[in-house]
Amino acid sequence: MRAPIGSFEDARPAADRLGLLTAPVARAVREGWGGIPVEQIIHVDTDPEIADTAAFVEHHGADLLKRSANCVVVAGKRGGEVTLAACLVLSHARVDVNGAVRKHLGARKASFAPMDTAVGETRMEYGGITPVGLPDGWPLLIDPAVVDEEWVLIGSGTRRGKLIVPGKALAALPGAVVVEGLGV
Repeated sequence: MRAPIGSFEDARPAADRLGLLTAPVARAVREGWGGIPVEQIIHVDTDPEIADTAAFVEHHGADLLKRSANCVVVAGKRGGEVTLAACLVLSHARVDVNGAVRKHLGARKASFAPMDTAVGETRMEYGGITPVGLPDGWPLLIDPAVVDEEWVLIGSGTRRGKLIVPGKALAALPGAVVVEGLGV
């Protein structure tokens, strides 16, 4: 199978590679979401040593910088309450944590969640966190530029491998909200 974006030697339907995914991601792929055909969720097997964006796009194609999205976990605080959420922006952008995120979560303060919290709560590897398979009830804030991409490369829950999905499929994930100005 040929991946719709990038230059990958090993691309297959993610449903055929559940064993390479973390448990929550495998469950989400198996169950599907939003009526997205499961064959449109593609897994590309990649070297975990080059999972970070700069090395990854150098190896698999410079066009991926504009077609990749990073998923980060944030913590919004108001009084004694902490709300964890995931944010998805294109790789060349950064998340407006103190503006768009804080406002959307109704928090007094927002920041990136500590790595231990992000990894522990998502049950995914740091550097591979993906919006697919997030904990139930989590808000998923998505920049509109991500949804507008025909195909988007995202994490797979591990540093080994990535998922390629239609941008519009990400807006159909549980808890997803498209937030103007999220990516700056």
